[in-house]
Amino acid sequence: MNALAERYADRGVGSIFLYTHEAHPGEHYPHLTSMEQKFRHARALRDAPGVGVTRPILVDALDGACHRAYGSMPNMSWIFTQSGVPVYKADWTDVHSIEYAIEYFLGVIERRRSGERVAPFWVERLDYRIQDRAALHKGLERNGPKAVREYRAAFG
Repeated sequence: MNALAERYADRGVGSIFLYTHEAHPGEHYPHLTSMEQKFRHARALRDAPGVGVTRPILVDALDGACHRAYGSMPNMSWIFTQSGVPVYKADWTDVHSIEYAIEYFLGVIERRRSGERVAPFWVERLDYRIQDRAALHKGLERNGPKAVREYRAAFG
């Protein structure tokens, strides 16, 4: 996602990361109990070698008010117009799906600039993502042995 954000920044596409909570808390990154701890975890995510978030990170309230308001899924992505209208919502972050949507909506802007009259409509689509189990387990291990144990107990 960092590379995608960089690729579209010069085309007026902004990107932020909303830090909500640890999906799989463990000994190293336990369940959040204070905003100080939450900011510490967000900074660690920003600074993680090789996987750190280079986009601006916004930190949700301790009770997750923003996360709940936008659907509470563990790895959601949204795209909003500059006026705040949601035009894309996915219950999982997938760079290919998001890039396709960005290209589509940038194309709509160009179509309008060329004088084409376009009207919005809603569509639902099933997208597919790569399952990177190695990256998932690396993240679980970063959080601690408890996260690994609980994940294995829940999902095998």
